[in-house]
Amino acid sequence: MSDQGRYEQQLQAVREVTDRMGRILLVMSGKGGVGKSSVAVNLAVSLAEEGHRVGLLDVDFHGPSVPRLLGLTGRRVVMGGDKMVPIRYSKRLKVLSMGNCVESADDAVVWRGPMKGAVIRQFVTDGAWGELDFLVVDSPPGTGDEPMSVLQSMRGALAIIVTTPQQLSVDDVRRSISFCRILDTPVLGVIENMSGMACPHCGANIDLFGRGGGEQICKEMNVPFLGSIPIDPDLVAAGDAGHPITGAAPASAAARAFADIARRIETGALPDSEETPASNGGKRKKVTT
Repeated sequence: MSDQGRYEQQLQAVREVTDRMGRILLVMSGKGGVGKSSVAVNLAVSLAEEGHRVGLLDVDFHGPSVPRLLGLTGRRVVMGGDKMVPIRYSKRLKVLSMGNCVESADDAVVWRGPMKGAVIRQFVTDGAWGELDFLVVDSPPGTGDEPMSVLQSMRGALAIIVTTPQQLSVDDVRRSISFCRILDTPVLGVIENMSGMACPHCGANIDLFGRGGGEQICKEMNVPFLGSIPIDPDLVAAGDAGHPITGAAPASAAARAFADIARRIETGALPDSEETPASNGGKRKKVTT
């Protein structure tokens, strides 16, 4: 079989698997350092806490953060027959990451684009995902091979773009939205991370990285604004300890913000926008609790 034939066969297999899933959420960002992986992990945990069956696929091959954030460092993916068995984080959340497939966390993955695309497709087709209501995909920053491979192979995927308030990050959101439009991918919304913090002494809000940049770009480019996540030192500590704040401290401001965003995603209660899919076109099963 030719290389093109193998690609088309694998692509068809991916679509057969993902067409049976609920919503596929690609969490992406225009630049690094905005907390994209923390957002992906905490959204996945929040959706699972709401009672949904959730898969978390980490396609950041060169810098996988998901195992650290979920306390799965050192765990190895095992085979069950001819399938890769995702690692269970909880009863309703299962995870596949390259960080759990290499011999050591210090090992570097040195791959070019075609290899990345093939492995992403293999993670989908050879993963024992079972029935899922949501598949959350954590991609590396930028508009390169990994997010492109996800969007070109997984029909019906929706993009969630993570930014911080400052203009440097917001500028990259424009490029991410343009990237999604080129690939005919609906933008489910933008999340503004590191959106101010409460002064520990007086409680006043401190805008460390500016104010409202994420919400403003949504108005300019006509996409939904999903919400803001405040800076919370406990969020950083929880992630380093492998206990996402949504589960470790559900009463915290950051955890409540993630829970609110998760509920908007699951109910479809999003602001009006031409980019928000009004329905799934009958191509996907209804998401149930």
